[in-house]
Amino acid sequence: MSPVPEPSAFRSPSDTGDHDAARLRVVDADTYTDWESVYRDNVNRLYRLMYARVGNRPDAEDLTSEVFRTALGPLRLASSKGEVRSYLLVTAQTVLASHWRRTLGVSVTSIDPESDLDALTEKGVPDEEGDAPQRAGKILAALPERYRRILELRFLEACSIKEAASTMEITVSNAKVLQHRALRMAAKVGLEIES
Repeated sequence: MSPVPEPSAFRSPSDTGDHDAARLRVVDADTYTDWESVYRDNVNRLYRLMYARVGNRPDAEDLTSEVFRTALGPLRLASSKGEVRSYLLVTAQTVLASHWRRTLGVSVTSIDPESDLDALTEKGVPDEEGDAPQRAGKILAALPERYRRILELRFLEACSIKEAASTMEITVSNAKVLQHRALRMAAKVGLEIES
């Protein structure tokens, strides 16, 4: 069995034996000239996508940054803009799955490469509101008081774990456990609400 060839978007010119191409390359309108242009052209699109999936600005910003940091190594500038966007979308799916696994202990990925690639090619301002506040309110209302309070302190009032623990008059360790359990329960409630 022969190995699966690596897509051209991820091979450098030196991998193909074309050493002159490593020094000089023709840049056409369908490719990016540098990493800055990749970032500028895709950051708003990826941010909107992440914001729609996580529902809050800090996580969306962190996840968008993580997508670019992760893609920086394997992605080649010689790739077409479409290939770059596709790769960023696949990277975003992986980053989002890792985020939910860390946060909730459940791997939740809801990026569909077929339909969400269109969102990455659209330009526009991120939709800041959407229905996320209403959904969050419903989820919080369904949680026990202590779970609801730790999540309100941490994510709505932007308290540190130490500040939340102090406000609730519990230890930092207890606050961490409480937050973890609250997030897991919130994830289950969120799935039930969507059903």
